[in-house]
This record gives sequence, structure tokens and C-alpha cells, in this order.
Amino acid sequence: MNVTGPLITLISLSHILWAAFAADSDKRNATANEPGQVQCANLIYASNKTSVCFSPKFLEDLQQQTNIVTSHQFSPVRLDSAELFQFPFAVMTGEGGFTLTQAQRDNLHDYLTNGGFLVASAGCSSAPWSASFRQEIAKIFPETAMIKLEMDNSIFHTVYDVQQLNTKHAHDGAKLEGLQIDGKIVMVFSSDGLNDTANAGGNCCCCGGDEIRNARQINVNLLAYSLTH
Repeated sequence: MNVTGPLITLISLSHILWAAFAADSDKRNATANEPGQVQCANLIYASNKTSVCFSPKFLEDLQQQTNIVTSHQFSPVRLDSAELFQFPFAVMTGEGGFTLTQAQRDNLHDYLTNGGFLVASAGCSSAPWSASFRQEIAKIFPETAMIKLEMDNSIFHTVYDVQQLNTKHAHDGAKLEGLQIDGKIVMVFSSDGLNDTANAGGNCCCCGGDEIRNARQINVNLLAYSLTH
């Protein structure tokens, strides 16, 4: 593990950035979050697909490794709701194919172009889910393609120094892809899975999939990146 100095000096800005994000959105509703506490959304999308099999344990890790105060649980949020704009960070996962509504596409577009950050992860390395997600992103951002994130990208080195992606079955070619807008990564996608299902609880598992094993450290980095860039 390597906790970098620049993150610690920048970390006080995270609460300012988060507050500004929430205050500038015209789509906020009246529900208030805990003061100074970073809240993360767990998306409900398509026809009531949920993102429940994604472990929130990385939220505790981030608070332990930095002075960012986090809620240790996700808040379920509908993708097409105004409530989404209260959250600087959201996760979206699932298995099988899906189709978003136009309202959901429009809301996700506005969210990502106005300061929001999304982690999209194929549950159990679901190929149909990955295919559906790629199709939807191509519809939402037809002129902006996702790019492969190389290991020297700062997204891998904010809190933990991640040198490689370790997968359950140690296959070659594991990667993260990102969507970049105005020089900032606003979305990260994994077809292998960043779900950390071993810590997700309930009936969650990665049955037959090839999930990324160091997902917890990567997710800590992603949240830290979203708050400091």
C-alpha cells in the first residue's frame, strides 16, 4: 500500500467539490445528506434492475486511509431521478442484457457531464450485461468512445499504488475502460467486474466469472479520484 502525499494535501478539497456539485445542480430534491459525509449511490435502472451485489467495504477503507468521511453504505437511487444529483459517485452493476429508458439515458448524460462519477461493473463477468452497457453508452455519448486506462494513469495511484489487475482466474487481458470528458475520467467500466462480491453479503457471488480480485483497492482509488479531480 502507498498513500500518496498529494492526495492528503488535496483531500480537504473533496468536501468543497462535493458540496459545490450538489449545490449547482438544478435537479436536487429536498432530502439532505449528513453534513460533511460523502454519500454514494447504488443505481436502480432499466426495468427495476438493481446494483445490490457490489460491496461497499471500500467506503470504510477510504475513510481509514484518508480523512474523507464516508457513509459506509450505498443509497439506492433510481437512474432517472433528480435524487441522483445529490451523489458525487455512483455504482451500476448487474447480470444479463438490459435496455435503458430515454429518461435514464438523459439523466446519466447530465450526471456525468455535470460532475458525477460512475463505476459500471459486469456482475459475474456477465457478457450480455457488458454488451448492453456498451450499447447504451454509445447511444448516450455517440461522439465519445471509451478508452483503455493504462496502469500509469493517476486513477490507479491516488491512495493505493495499483500496479496490475489481478483476476480470479488470472487471465490475460484484464483492463479497465474509461469515459473522459473535458480531460477528466467521469466513468470507469469493467467487463470482468469490480464488485468485490466476497464482501458484498447476502446471496452475492461471482459464480464462474473472473472478477478483479484487487477491486477493493481500485474502488478506493476511484472514489478518491472522483473527489479530487
